[in-house]
Amino acid sequence: MILLEAHDGDTNRVMGPGPHPELSGIALNLLRNKRSISVDLKSAEGRRILGDLVRGCDVVVSTMRPRALARLGLDFASVKTLRDDIVYCQAQGFALDSPRADEPAYDDIIQAATGVSDIVERVTGQPGLMPTIFADKVCGLVMAQAITAALLERERTGRGRHVEVPMTQAMSAFMLVEHGAGAISEPPALAPNRAATGYPRVLSPDRRPHPTSDGWVHLLPYRPEHYAALFSEAGLPGAADDPRYADLRATIANSDSLYRDVRRITPTRTTGAWLTYCRGAGIPATAVASLQDLVDQLPLVDHPHAGRYRVIPPMSLFHGLVTGTPSPAPLVGEHTGEVLAELDADNLTAATEAP
Repeated sequence: MILLEAHDGDTNRVMGPGPHPELSGIALNLLRNKRSISVDLKSAEGRRILGDLVRGCDVVVSTMRPRALARLGLDFASVKTLRDDIVYCQAQGFALDSPRADEPAYDDIIQAATGVSDIVERVTGQPGLMPTIFADKVCGLVMAQAITAALLERERTGRGRHVEVPMTQAMSAFMLVEHGAGAISEPPALAPNRAATGYPRVLSPDRRPHPTSDGWVHLLPYRPEHYAALFSEAGLPGAADDPRYADLRATIANSDSLYRDVRRITPTRTTGAWLTYCRGAGIPATAVASLQDLVDQLPLVDHPHAGRYRVIPPMSLFHGLVTGTPSPAPLVGEHTGEVLAELDADNLTAATEAP
């Protein structure tokens, strides 16, 4: 994978602390297995290099705004003239056919525009944002999925594809799976005392980790039999035949009061005692991990420029596949000479093989 950067580098390089001026902690993991090439796309030579790169690539990915792409000759129409079967994936805040297509948009803007701030307000009383770069990461996953599908199509048909991932569209679809479910029918399928939008169970203010006698635990007695077992174990009156969990529909409708009762009983035992009980009863449960707990589990590796650092593992495992050693995150333009030499060699080979 080749990362085409401006001379001042990708913004992820300076997002947060890191052991090297060009390598933030984010960059150390996000830029692994990429080769960095730094060229001036405003120059004729830079655009020539870009053309040579595109001819040798299977996929072009961009997150720039459409007008800027066109100005640099990186829009789909221009790139397709260089390689007809290219898979071209572009993501921007708003759809290409939207009047807002060229507006700047980052994660915060997309969260506010796609209902995330609304659901935060329903829980906290004020519009807010998820404390993670939620939209950026979701849309990145959508892009990877879309590119994979386009590559499969090309393998079968020989045709390239222009793939667009408008962030507002991707995040709206993500949010409305559950939070729009009550509003999609006409008229809306309103539950008693509920708004048409918003998934009641996850909007309960008591849907959060539970205090124990020595810390915290998170229990999720999701099914009716889970609640019956848990509340009977805790000695709550009428636990065996409580109508609030007569069936799964009832548990969803009564999630607020059920979650409150779970919080009422958990302080009576230690975290370990609740985990032991829940494992035996088949009730989903876990201790509450801190971010530092997760970091401490990561393996340490050496970086040639940044020293020792911890590697975030991939999200999926391909069983039976032997993989090589990941290459470290590069400095800005670290592989420019290497990549240009490969391009010159390819051009020379093509010239000598031409009829």
